[in-house]
Amino acid sequence: MSDDHLYMTLAEGHEDDTRWAYGTGFEDPLHGVDTTVPEDVDAAALASLCAALGDDALVGAQRLAEWTTRAPELEEEVALANIGLDLLGQARLLYARCGRTDGTGRGEDAYAYFRDPGEFRNVTLAELPNGDFAFSMARLLALSSWRLHHLDGLTASPDPVLRAIAAKGVKELTYHRRYAAEWVVRLGDGTEESHRRMRAGIERVAPYLEELFGAFDARAEVLADLRQVLDAAGLDLPVTAPAAAGPGREGRHTEHLA
Repeated sequence: MSDDHLYMTLAEGHEDDTRWAYGTGFEDPLHGVDTTVPEDVDAAALASLCAALGDDALVGAQRLAEWTTRAPELEEEVALANIGLDLLGQARLLYARCGRTDGTGRGEDAYAYFRDPGEFRNVTLAELPNGDFAFSMARLLALSSWRLHHLDGLTASPDPVLRAIAAKGVKELTYHRRYAAEWVVRLGDGTEESHRRMRAGIERVAPYLEELFGAFDARAEVLADLRQVLDAAGLDLPVTAPAAAGPGREGRHTEHLA
């Protein structure tokens, strides 16, 4: 974990990482950036990918925001808010890129606020209710690992804007994954009750992993990440049938998204 104190991290100025939710950075997040789509890039496919990744980030951030005033400790509340802000920042950039490539010229607000649930393309795991803290940490571990490998691959994208967005996201997601892993181990290797809850959280997440691999196949990498953490926590990754819900990438969502 970084040596920077979480409270100081929120309070400090960020020249290249504006915390827009604190009152700054409401201009176009791609202002001043050459957003011309290279000739060898399929603009429609790029727009679809950016919208889907933006939806994952936006919905995930909203679920994390629900822990505000409810987290086990004040420092964890600030940490979760900070992770949520990272995801909101990623969503802003991805939606802005989408608006430049899908032919509509729409701004980020159009994607975030003015679509019906069936138009969202986030994976199902992101939209499930928080449940207890153990489930939220299990979900954060799975989504952060999966998204980290996804964006890491996109740092080689032929689109320079997406490359830059992905490179920024990789740094953030590395911390998200580490934060979640530390809590999974802490709870899994803790008391009998915390172990029980962490095991239940992993069991609830497991049926939704297959949908993640369908949206982006990083199966080997993500499973290796999960098993390494679960081994340290004294837990196993259960073998389960895929969840019946979804796939969210096709706009098929649970009742919870709306």
